[in-house]
Amino acid sequence: MLEKIAQAQARYEEISVRLSDPAVISDNKQYTELMREYKNLTPLIDMYKRYIKAKSDYEDAKTAVEDTSFDEEFRVLAEEEMRSAKEETERCEEELKLLLLPRDPDDDRSVIIEIRAGAGGDEAALFANSIFRMYSMYAARQGWKIDLLGCNPTELGGYREISFSVEGEGVYAKLKFESGVHRVQRVPETESQGRIQTSTITVAVLPEVEDFDVNINPADLTIQTFRSSGAGGQHINKTESAVRIIHKPSGMVVECQEERSQMKNKDKAMKMLYSRLYEAEKTARDSALAEERRTQVGSGDRAEKIRTYNYPQSRVTDHRINFTLYKLDDFMNGNCDEIFEALRVADQTEKLFKEGIDKNV
Repeated sequence: MLEKIAQAQARYEEISVRLSDPAVISDNKQYTELMREYKNLTPLIDMYKRYIKAKSDYEDAKTAVEDTSFDEEFRVLAEEEMRSAKEETERCEEELKLLLLPRDPDDDRSVIIEIRAGAGGDEAALFANSIFRMYSMYAARQGWKIDLLGCNPTELGGYREISFSVEGEGVYAKLKFESGVHRVQRVPETESQGRIQTSTITVAVLPEVEDFDVNINPADLTIQTFRSSGAGGQHINKTESAVRIIHKPSGMVVECQEERSQMKNKDKAMKMLYSRLYEAEKTARDSALAEERRTQVGSGDRAEKIRTYNYPQSRVTDHRINFTLYKLDDFMNGNCDEIFEALRVADQTEKLFKEGIDKNV
């Protein structure tokens, strides 16, 4: 453990020096990447300083306790200081073990979320709207900003698909476990017999990236404009403000029509394309570890049923960690931390096991 900390400290000091290099400062991509790494290492270095101080306090107190020249009252105070310093040392050790775990480099990023209705027709589309509302309310609780990128609404008030960005500090770290198939069991509004229907939607959580994170050749893009559909009045019929972008090498197609400005729609569409291509590259890089990743909480396999929302029983169950809450209404109103935190802890526990970090420093 101490060896890993020493390596991290050496890297931290190296980055600190490089960040003051004019050549690095003038290179936006390099400077941004180094700042991100520096920021990620800072909590570990700060915690190690706390650990060193706690150990030093413990040794000083221990020496005072063992010194027979001190009176009894002073030795009692020293024993209390020794116990306190020992507890602080142990707390720091546990925190250091967690901070040494392999960190997802995308954890600090904002995200783009894509929700699509699956099996269940109109009911699946209505549930897509319910999940969008849930994430919106959760984002509001966190102080994050949501920006709609595109949607395909139904007449009943659902969404066949909806895409939106969530901007804020550490958004991906909290929402990355949401990728996958979400299943709902409830009586649809359109069901007159009161029968429970099972429907599904898929959720994809993509880290939002900068343009320098993914290399796109402008010659590989076909950019089309068309008239928007949906709300917007006369503006829709008169201007081709909606934008569709086709990335020819991958065949990916993105479009945006939420803004009145064609330029703003193009910017949002490009943001979606960068994130999708980044996710595709990331998946390809991780393909060799696919079998191992399937055993982890954060596998993000979209073909996997990750959670069930059972309305008659007011139950929400996350199948990856066998965690059930009987607070469905509360959860759907954006109070999601209990499950989200359980997923984070399960992921950390799995990583600790796989890393085999020794408890003894």
